[in-house]
Amino acid sequence: MTELVPGSADAGQGYGVIHGDIVALLEAARHAAARSVNAVMTASYWQIGQRIVEFEQGGQNRAAYGDALIERLSADLSARFGRGFSRQNLQQMRLFYLAWPLDRIRQTPSGDLSELLALAQAFPLPWSAYVRLLSVKSEAARAFYETEALRCGWSVRQLDRQVNSQFYERVALSRNKAAMLQKAEAAEPGDAITPEQALKDPFVLEFLNLKDEYSESDLEEALIQHLADFLLELGDDFAFVGRQRRLRLDDSWFRVDLLFFHRGLKCLLVIDLKIGKFTHADAGQMHMYLNYARQHWTKPGENPPVGLVLCTSKGHNEAHYALEGLPNKVMAAEYQTVLPDAKLLEAELDKTRRELEVRRVGRSGVEGGA
Repeated sequence: MTELVPGSADAGQGYGVIHGDIVALLEAARHAAARSVNAVMTASYWQIGQRIVEFEQGGQNRAAYGDALIERLSADLSARFGRGFSRQNLQQMRLFYLAWPLDRIRQTPSGDLSELLALAQAFPLPWSAYVRLLSVKSEAARAFYETEALRCGWSVRQLDRQVNSQFYERVALSRNKAAMLQKAEAAEPGDAITPEQALKDPFVLEFLNLKDEYSESDLEEALIQHLADFLLELGDDFAFVGRQRRLRLDDSWFRVDLLFFHRGLKCLLVIDLKIGKFTHADAGQMHMYLNYARQHWTKPGENPPVGLVLCTSKGHNEAHYALEGLPNKVMAAEYQTVLPDAKLLEAELDKTRRELEVRRVGRSGVEGGA
């Protein structure tokens, strides 16, 4: 083994080699870990779907109350294992088993751990990919996308883009199918998913029952926490409901930064924080959140939810209430009167940002002098 003398050219070159080798090793290990978790999760979900279908078909008229079975399982499994067992998720596990039956996967699972690990080998794609494939109604198209995803090594983002662009239909109509298939092998910027992103997939977090820690930056994290404390200090009308509250629309996941309930207005307050300037897309996303909250989170007797979009960019803060969709203008005016003034919120954001900046600079100075 060549001795590396500090300061020598050989030392620098030798270190570059070992550093590169270790980086490659760790990247490969993390990719393998993400694949392993996804494979075991997918196999277990297939087995859950198998048991649901077999129970439904195991007696007279059992298929008729399949919805009741899903409902009861969802409540009991959620109480026992936490997130990941909503009615929609369980229904997808059932459909997954029906779409990938035993004769397709060529396995004979018995339910023990060794068989589960063996079954996992039959599902090389991540669970998110199978969820996306389930939305493809044509069996031929679904099989095509599955084959191409495996052949080309598509990420879930690539698969989603190809399905949305009707790649199967375009290939079928093309006179030069080979060229199209070859072109599909190339990834576009943003298609790649890191191991960390794979392990933060909401499906994986649910399966492992891990806390979903999600923030775009330390600044956003601190602003959200400070905003929650600030609203609670305004009075006992604000009741904290949740933070980073996840919601699912079709096969896409979203997160609401803060969710409060206002006792005086008898409504939910949906708060979303954006690092940057306010755009029309922020307004559109908030109205999507409000529609979801009104349908799924609002309880009988409560008023429609109201949204608050907080945007912060250097030297400029904005607060926008989303009041459209309320039953009448009187209620909208009441909301405006009772809710915190937008200027007050903007001033608080600016104050918090400056405090965080001073704290960050001070910490950097201490570390630099150490």
